[in-house]
Amino acid sequence: MKTASELRHLEIPNIATFTDTPGGLTRLNISTKKAAAEVYLYGAHVTAYQPAGQPPVLFLSKKSFVEPGKAIRGGVPLIFPWFGPRAGFPAHGFVRTAEWELESLSQHDGDVTVVMRFASNAATLAAWPHEFVIRHRITVGDSLEMIVEVENSSSAPFTYEDALHTYFTVADALEVNVSGLDGAEYLDGVDGGQRKKQSGSIRIERETDRLYLNTVTTCTVDDLSLKRRIIVEKSGSNSTVVWNPWAGKGMSLADLAEEWPRMICIETVNARENSITLAAGESHATRQCVRVEPR
Repeated sequence: MKTASELRHLEIPNIATFTDTPGGLTRLNISTKKAAAEVYLYGAHVTAYQPAGQPPVLFLSKKSFVEPGKAIRGGVPLIFPWFGPRAGFPAHGFVRTAEWELESLSQHDGDVTVVMRFASNAATLAAWPHEFVIRHRITVGDSLEMIVEVENSSSAPFTYEDALHTYFTVADALEVNVSGLDGAEYLDGVDGGQRKKQSGSIRIERETDRLYLNTVTTCTVDDLSLKRRIIVEKSGSNSTVVWNPWAGKGMSLADLAEEWPRMICIETVNARENSITLAAGESHATRQCVRVEPR
């Protein structure tokens, strides 16, 4: 695990600098006239994004573990190569708790772009027997753009699932309105995976865990109290997840607990019937762009 001092030569002075955190992880701190952000090499995990003059856009639990071997609760965890639980293995795959390599750090027209890379190794091959290279390209500016590109570096096809599991800060999850999925079919994780059809916009009125299938649409989180709309655009993704654990499950999560009303997840996903199959040498990019506008 590289320390901040080992990465100092890659910094952009006064704009993109590295810090060693108390938990033993290395964080990239980005601050420009357009926005501020924080990115960990651990999991290639974006934990903060705040456009100039705006409240924070991403939610990060104050109770979150920020140490090796633990998943960070909040921000944008990366999910690969499976979505959800898998018997005998970590939920949501292994890249969100892996140390990534910093490939490049650059600035253009006031935007900062960081590219991180992770490749298959003996440990990943034991869990998932396929060779791959995955890159996460994060651009911080007036919007937050994240592109996860998976390359099949093996000699045979493989099928995978992925997600940008994005947690958004809201004033009160019970008061927000999520639009963009009217008419889409979803698997209801709270009701045994029953297949249902969305009618109208989404309100959080109970535990909500829905995997919307065969949808490429933009979603909007309308937050009356914060007087803003969070726009979530995507490409290379055919599924969307909307998740809030509500009080029962939320309070049972040690790294979330009473903070559950302050977050909602709108996730850019490829899962289940929308999983991705790559031939040897092929690649696929899953892209999410987040921007904020006043309501």
